[in-house]
Amino acid sequence: MERLQKVIANSGVTSRRKAEELILNGKVKVNGKVVLTLGTQVESSDLIEVNGVTIAKEDKVYYLLNKPREVIAAVSDDKGRKTVVDLIKEDKRIYPVGRLDYDTTGAIILTNDGEFANLLMHPKNEIDKCYVAKIEGMLNPKELMTLKKGVLVDGVKTRNARVKVRKTDKETNTSIVEITIHEGKNHQVKKMFEAVNHQVLKLKRERIAFLDLTGLKSGEYRKLNHKEVTTLYALAKNKEKK
Repeated sequence: MERLQKVIANSGVTSRRKAEELILNGKVKVNGKVVLTLGTQVESSDLIEVNGVTIAKEDKVYYLLNKPREVIAAVSDDKGRKTVVDLIKEDKRIYPVGRLDYDTTGAIILTNDGEFANLLMHPKNEIDKCYVAKIEGMLNPKELMTLKKGVLVDGVKTRNARVKVRKTDKETNTSIVEITIHEGKNHQVKKMFEAVNHQVLKLKRERIAFLDLTGLKSGEYRKLNHKEVTTLYALAKNKEKK
């Protein structure tokens, strides 16, 4: 579900601020009834009228992008840096699902489907996000277990994670570690490794749920097909019901 004024704005009828004015002035109906409350939640199946005219429902689009380094995972950037939206040729207003740091590469989904985005981002729905990190040093068994059971990040303990050491290099004193989490806190993976005294030198998200980067070079993207979208919806909603 999404807020009514956001749905109106996304349809291209008017700005969100103007949509709020129209709602307060009784100019908006949902399923034939006047709505006067800002923030009213509506579903994609609801019939919305603005000044007596039914707004057109925007077709939903879903993309998987292999994000390069030094690209912002946002719609816009006040410093003028390139964003993930800049990389995709799409006329509809799309936005990234969750975040990836400026210097982190890999899988990120972009869409204009708010319900879909919220389902994927909510930790309780346990959508896997698999990262591969190059870190300083070697993880000892205690540190490995600590990461798996959760560490404190900004005062909050992270949920259980799956962690596996892929490779170690004694000459350079570095390790390649695979870590799968469900949350999406700011700088989470980096802070998790910092909590066990290891600095992340390089970080890539290789997979979201069952979606990996096969066939996508850095900066490339593709549309998700209907089966992929419905499977992601099903994964998230099944967890939501538990």
